[in-house]
Amino acid sequence: MSSHDSMVRNAEDALARLAAVIESRKAANGGDPEKSYVARLLHKGPDAFLKKIGEEATEVVMAAKDADHGGDPNKIIYEVADLWFHSMIALAHYGLTPAQVVAELERREGTSGIEEKALRKAQAREAQE
Repeated sequence: MSSHDSMVRNAEDALARLAAVIESRKAANGGDPEKSYVARLLHKGPDAFLKKIGEEATEVVMAAKDADHGGDPNKIIYEVADLWFHSMIALAHYGLTPAQVVAELERREGTSGIEEKALRKAQAREAQE
């Protein structure tokens, strides 16, 4: 196994472990909003974690802009980690998994972004007809 393959497997394993922890914080699995940040966000409902996703996305943009002007590019990693984490809470709430997101990215691999967008537009037009 190449070092790249090992790194990919480690990333997938880390996402799966984090997803399992998030899943365990759901009320149905005994998650306590008094003891867990994730359980608290899930208890408050979509508005709470969706707001956090918006905030974190903005912080990613700000960190990238700062990096363009001499700031530390490693701050982008920190902010993207926060964005991914809160996005994973949304995935869990809607019964979805990081593996499904990875599968979608793999499906798109090798497809031009321009082609992908054109295909989605064509599918939307067909659905309206």
